[in-house]
Amino acid sequence: MSILPRQSRAARELLGWTQANLAEAATLGLATVKNFESERRETTPANLKAIQRALEEAGVELIPAKGGKGVGVRLKNG
Repeated sequence: MSILPRQSRAARELLGWTQANLAEAATLGLATVKNFESERRETTPANLKAIQRALEEAGVELIPAKGGKGVGVRLKNG
């Protein structure tokens, strides 16, 4: 599953992170994160992986679409 812009925004909100915090944790440029989250520009698979990794390492779990329900995010237990 690849992270979606809305999941990234929601995950940052759960963590209390700014786009700059995410860019730093993912070792990406701030413009890359801004463009991805605003859906202004498609990003590379490597950048998507870096964003997802940074959020997961910070304690976020991505929830895939299942049974007609949309995707989501939540904080990992424990």
